[in-house]
Amino acid sequence: MPPLPARRRVAVVGTGAIVSGSHLPALRANADRVALVAAVDVDQDRLDQFRELAGEDVAGYTSMDAMLDAVRPDLVLIGTPPSLHREQTVAALKAGAWVLCEKPLTLSLAEYDEIAAAEEASGAYASVVFQHRYGSGAVHARDLIASGELGAPLVAHCQTTWHRDAAYYAVPWRGKWSTEGGGPTMGHGIHQYDLLLHLLGPWTEVRAMAARLVHDTESEDVSTALVRFENGALATVVNSVLSPDEVSRLRIDCADATVELTHLYGHRNDDWVYTPAPHVASDRAAAWRAPASDVPSSHTAQLGALLDAYDNGVRPPNSGHEARATLEFAAALYKAAFTGAPVHAGEIGPGDPFYPSMHGEHPDWAPKESA
Repeated sequence: MPPLPARRRVAVVGTGAIVSGSHLPALRANADRVALVAAVDVDQDRLDQFRELAGEDVAGYTSMDAMLDAVRPDLVLIGTPPSLHREQTVAALKAGAWVLCEKPLTLSLAEYDEIAAAEEASGAYASVVFQHRYGSGAVHARDLIASGELGAPLVAHCQTTWHRDAAYYAVPWRGKWSTEGGGPTMGHGIHQYDLLLHLLGPWTEVRAMAARLVHDTESEDVSTALVRFENGALATVVNSVLSPDEVSRLRIDCADATVELTHLYGHRNDDWVYTPAPHVASDRAAAWRAPASDVPSSHTAQLGALLDAYDNGVRPPNSGHEARATLEFAAALYKAAFTGAPVHAGEIGPGDPFYPSMHGEHPDWAPKESA
């Protein structure tokens, strides 16, 4: 029997709620494979509180560069505000560490391509947190769709209708193009439409609208899109922070079945429902039931997949072209909303105003009606 791989030495950058509430439990659940050795935060009080929670043997730093020089971790988990992600990810890659970073990995496609260049130079990899791909229900649904068992995908709906109040946007970096990269298209709905893309495959065309209807922000507080996929399926995507009745929902109508997922911030097997078409035999439909093992969508599941890739020396999921495709979809949605024209996959590159920024270098965009 081959020896077990060594425990990977992990550092966290940012010690706020997402790191203490999601990444720390994921590290503890994978304690046989990882050891948390360092934490970084510019706020000393917050850092001290995290170390009390995580264990005071975790070294504390207020400088990421100092931590990288002193610790040389194998893996860096980044949970800082979005405007810091590119710089911190590149720094970790240059130090030889792999990275798992909260969404969005970058504020633009241009920034993403800087990370790709840093990956190539270092030989390390950077992944973005899209934990909804990793629940057992999502894995099962993707297998069924990809195998053709549910018939050809035809129509889909992707809904992230959440609610955020003025206090939420009082945090200085939220709602600004330069620090958040956008509104709910970048910061909220991205999880759900990432799962849609994961299930349906490459998209080819996007038409969209966006508006700032309620909040006093630079970016939108609602966006909608019509999407055509390479396989011919058509979809609607709604991203909102104006919705008192909060829900996250996917529905995909295939030739032989409808598959639906309804949840809020995470799903289990029971959140997935399969409705067979009238012509489908009952024994065939019974085989679509979710697997007996119920793995919730979570940071824990995604971290396990990344560690598997690390142990095998291969590119981890949610990195490279795969992660870029989701960011490209966001850029295409914004471009379609700003210009009123359809946007096709692959058209946003160097020289396009939506390549260096999601708002196409129009920071004064502030409609109170549909764009």
